[in-house]
Amino acid sequence: MEDIKYYEFKKMDLRVGKILEVEDHSEADKLYLVTVDIGEEKRKFVAGIKPYYSREELIGKLCVVIINLEPKNIRGIESHGMILAALSTDSFGILTLDRPVSPGTKIS
Repeated sequence: MEDIKYYEFKKMDLRVGKILEVEDHSEADKLYLVTVDIGEEKRKFVAGIKPYYSREELIGKLCVVIINLEPKNIRGIESHGMILAALSTDSFGILTLDRPVSPGTKIS
């Protein structure tokens, strides 16, 4: 694994996001279209988390998101950020908070 400089890490804009809506992606079985409140706005993310979470489990969750990634077209839909998650050979979980924090709060 390659080390990165602290200033490179600081370029990432990590925020608290609140999942508001979750829809099936019409072109992919493993993808959701997720509307996330990031404080000053609501954004649509395309997330490959459908095999691990039901829509009902996700709605209302506070999670960690990156909001300054270059938008990416995923199966015909533009994604404007990323929900962070951990994946191992036997489990998967999105990064959530253990206490209520306002959507849009910067993570440092």
